[in-house]
This record gives sequence, C-alpha cells and structure tokens, in this order.
Amino acid sequence: TLWDLAIAEVEKRENADDDGKRAEVWERSVLFMGNKNGVMLRVFLGKTTIILRCLKREEIPKPTLALEYSFGRRARRPDTPKDVAHFWELGGGTSLMELIRIPITSNSIRTFAVVLVLDLSKPNELWTTMEKLLQVTRNHVSKILAKLEKTNPEVVTEIKQRMRNNLQRDHPDYELVDPFPIPLVIIGSKYDIFHEFDSEVRKIISKTLRFVSHYYGASLVVSHALINHLAFGYDKSKSLSVDHSKPLFIPAGMDSLSQIGPPPASDSDIAKLRANTPLELWKKVFEKTFPPKSSCDLQDTRDPAQDLQYAEHEIDVMRAQKKQELEQYKRNASKSWKEMDFDSD
Repeated sequence: TLWDLAIAEVEKRENADDDGKRAEVWERSVLFMGNKNGVMLRVFLGKTTIILRCLKREEIPKPTLALEYSFGRRARRPDTPKDVAHFWELGGGTSLMELIRIPITSNSIRTFAVVLVLDLSKPNELWTTMEKLLQVTRNHVSKILAKLEKTNPEVVTEIKQRMRNNLQRDHPDYELVDPFPIPLVIIGSKYDIFHEFDSEVRKIISKTLRFVSHYYGASLVVSHALINHLAFGYDKSKSLSVDHSKPLFIPAGMDSLSQIGPPPASDSDIAKLRANTPLELWKKVFEKTFPPKSSCDLQDTRDPAQDLQYAEHEIDVMRAQKKQELEQYKRNASKSWKEMDFDSD
C-alpha cells in the first residue's frame, strides 16, 4: 500500500549514511563508581553530576541508592540514527561492589567502559577505594573473558588488543604496565577543595594518580571531557595537562614513568620499604603520607528504608506491620524455648 511504501522510505532515510548504505547504530555502556559520598554540588562533582552533564540534563543530582541506570541518545550526523549510551552508577562506595555483575556481562563486555570517580578532598580514603573497586571489577571482567575464550575467542583477542593499542609498542613503558582489561577513566572530583591543599600535598596525590592511571592504561581527568568519547565514540581530546598546580588531563598512553618520576619519598625511605611490584611501592609511599581509614569506616551503614526520599506510604505501613509480627514471633519463640523441659540425659 501507499502507507507501507511511505514507512519503508522513511526507514531507508533514517538508516542510511552518506553513501546510501545502512548506518550502524552503536550501543555502549559506561559504569560509574567511586567514593560513597562522591555526589556533591561542587565544581567537578560526583558521579551523578558527571552523567547529567554528559546527557545535558538540568537536574539536581540525588544520592545513588545502590545501582542506578539511565541512558542517552545522540546522532553522529544529522539525518542518521541515534547511537545509544547506557549509564550505570554504583552507589555505596565499596559496600555494594558485587552489583557490578549486573551491568558487566558477556553480552556488554565488548563495548563496556568504567569510570572511577575519586574524591580528591579525602586522600585517606583514596587508595583503599580505588584498590577495592578496581580489584573486584578486574576479577569479574577476567572471569567473563575466560568464559568467552572458550566460546568466542575472537572477541577476547579484539578486547585485549584494543587495550594494548593505547600504548604504542615503541613506548618505553610498554612491558612495564598492566593495562586494565576494559577502557578505564579515573576522574578526580572535589577539585575546588583539593586546590586549597598545600602544594606538596597536591603534588603527592597528583603524581600517585598519574602513576596508577599510566600503570593501568587509563585516562586521568578532572572533568567529564572523555565521557562523551566512552559513551558515544566522539574523538578524544589531544590536549595534555600534567601540571599538578592545575587540573590534570592525561588521555591513556600519553604519559610515561620517566615524566612521572619516582614515588614522592627520599631514596632512604624507599629503600626501607618492602614491595614486590611498582604498584605496591607507590601504595606504601602514598599510605605513609595518608594513612588509610579502616574498611569499616568506608562502609555505608545507613538503612535506605529509613530515608524519607524513598518513602512509600502503603509499603512503609506493611513493612512496619511485618516488623511488629516478627518481634512478636521472636518473643513467643523465646518464651516457648524457656518453658521447654529438656531431658538431662
């Protein structure tokens, strides 16, 4: 019919590129994770704010409860299909790390990227948060790749080669780094507070983040400029800023160990530290200046059910009733237990 022909013509126009061929729609996924209190209304803020800026949404960010999802659509050129970016945000700092298994799957791994948002205003939490989140994520990704190796080895080879390509083979550090298995961006938030720190303190934190980012083949930024590249495939910025007195901006593969320099400690202090890897050495030097908080301090102990922003009257009433029934059951059970006559034999 005429209607069928019209629909076919519209679909043809929407799904064609400049050569008249069908244009491919890209789908990418980005997981944001970091400090449990990383979402704050400040310059270069937390995870939620970065996502909203990338999506160009004028919304006031709210604390992330557990694992939240949003998406964005953008067209690379006029009259072309819109690419889709899936945004996942992990709340709770290091207390809900197991939830990463939901967004990172064998189906999404090929186009997945991770953004680690670290609170620069809390250096005593920085290394612990970074280490735990990256370790759990890496272990999970490695398990997925191991399974894919048996069923689809070509995909695994493609992913590994793409990560290695961030560093040219003639780079002097090519054999010294250990690239993260999927694209990684480390973002320093709360820069306005960080900027007020003593110059030497800023230097130690900046150099450490530079080393960690370079070691993992990650990009290091204090803005959301690279997020559009991860989400929609836009060209990465070629600008570079390594001055610790200014916001750092170092795309993956554009730094080097020689430019970063040795860990910020005297030769005698470094000689006394026992470390098996360069990463372990930098960790010990950093934590000597900024003793880490205990893991208990980093856990989010608040009960979301008591948070007024998630109030649901009918559900809350039912929950209160069930709680009363449970308490009554425990009292009855305790009374029955005490009244039981046990045979001493």
